[in-house]
Amino acid sequence: QVQLVESGGGLVQAGGSLRLSCAASGSIFSVNVMGWFRQAPGEQRELVARITRGGSTNYADSVKGRFTISRDNAKKTVSLQMNSLKPEDTAVYYCNLYQRDYEYWGQGTQVTVSS
Repeated sequence: QVQLVESGGGLVQAGGSLRLSCAASGSIFSVNVMGWFRQAPGEQRELVARITRGGSTNYADSVKGRFTISRDNAKKTVSLQMNSLKPEDTAVYYCNLYQRDYEYWGQGTQVTVSS
């Protein structure tokens, strides 16, 4: 069993910054991908960014140059630094772990960007 616990969401003005963190516990294997997804009201859940255990990353086009994903393998954490936030970044952000053909999700944390 795997548990993912997010923290760091909140309300920020446009142009501001937030940092999300996610701590994983349970049966974490050596090969996995961790990432962040988001879901705005009435929209489908979408990939924001993900990172392999070796540090390879990919980002949604909408966040490139503004968001940075990182992970600490020893601490089993993944973080998302979000800069230059825009109102369209408003969503519930979910931590995701993919390993051995199975996906795990955190409970989600709300990010609201006011204009």
